[in-house]
Amino acid sequence: MIAVLFGSFAILLLAGFPVSLVMGMASLITILASGELRPLLLPQHLFNGINSFPLMAVPLFILAADLMTAGKLTDSLLRFAKALVGHLPGGLGHVNVLTSILFAGKSGSALADAAGPGAIIMDMMRRAGYPPYYSGAMTAASAIIGPIIPPSIVMVVYAISEGRVSVSSMFAAGILPGILLGVVLFITNHIISVRHGHQYAVVFGGWRAVGVGFVQSLPGLLMPVIILGGVFSGIFTATESAAVAVAYALLVSLLVTRALKLRDIPRVFLKSALMTSGVLLIVSMASIFANLLTVLQVPQAAAVWLTGLTTDPTQILILLVVFTLICGLFIDTLPAVIVLTPILSPIAFHAGIDPLHFGILFIVAIVLGMNTPPVGPVLFVVATVGKLRVELLARAVLPLLLAQLVVLALLIAFPAISLFVPRLLGYAR
Repeated sequence: MIAVLFGSFAILLLAGFPVSLVMGMASLITILASGELRPLLLPQHLFNGINSFPLMAVPLFILAADLMTAGKLTDSLLRFAKALVGHLPGGLGHVNVLTSILFAGKSGSALADAAGPGAIIMDMMRRAGYPPYYSGAMTAASAIIGPIIPPSIVMVVYAISEGRVSVSSMFAAGILPGILLGVVLFITNHIISVRHGHQYAVVFGGWRAVGVGFVQSLPGLLMPVIILGGVFSGIFTATESAAVAVAYALLVSLLVTRALKLRDIPRVFLKSALMTSGVLLIVSMASIFANLLTVLQVPQAAAVWLTGLTTDPTQILILLVVFTLICGLFIDTLPAVIVLTPILSPIAFHAGIDPLHFGILFIVAIVLGMNTPPVGPVLFVVATVGKLRVELLARAVLPLLLAQLVVLALLIAFPAISLFVPRLLGYAR
């Protein structure tokens, strides 16, 4: 039955069906072929897959990000980033990265970053004289910081799937790795810009302009402070923090920036509902697939096979990360998290690897796949927005992707990068 499950999955995926439909159809084919499993399990697991209190954070974070975008809060973040780093060599590339870091604290979504502020900065870079494909590559590479820096939709789903870690602890573990990814992109952008003479036509307006930009962006900057401060201090849970984020974004957009009107709210809610429905469809279909993997004892078979190769924890960790990177080439982020976590996480745990450390490595590895063909959802979003060819964009993003792989190697070599903040807050030893 394992061969039927994976065989039908591969055939349907290569045939070009959407990943959510592929997982549902492969699961149905396997259930019917087994003759032992009941088809009535399908609707039951479809419902149970999304019947989760922590999962409520996903639609709420999506709504909070849409409200902030409608309220023009992301525009103030962009102006602040431009005032702070826009005058440096490769300045608009730095603005791209810094805006992604700041926006990550609001949306937790790479696609939202790429389609929102990323699209604006990409157009700015092209008008300033940057090559179109380099502008797109910087936008795509910086967008994947979104799922790493909390709050993160991917981390919420991972914590639910893993079971040994909380959403709050994953949020804490993602802070330093996310910042490190940004720093490496800053350095890489500087080197490439100096070497190729990319223009940076932004005049430094002085520290007064930086201060004005900071004050104007303060309502947006306060949002992650409120969310993470409340979560880490125990005032509210990670799920409740998402509701607080929605309330904050709504009030600020209506009363402070006044860019959001009451008549706009139904449109924003509809946009968020459409995005949420797509995400939850993927989650529910993936939960069926993941449950079948458990029933067919795939995790146990994988553990036996891997421990037959080596028993060294570091080697096991490297093999798991490499396997995750390969899977990221073909499977979208959320289904990959739901399907692979029950298989790989127990192997890492029994090898003595800290669940938080592995969780961050797993998420970084899988989100890097968002910039790699043939799936690469961020690549396709950026290519669509920027009217670029995907294959040329994938080639342009390669140097930046290699730099991010260096960060992944550093995280493997130095677990303290992931565990420092969780230890500081009492989530890890």
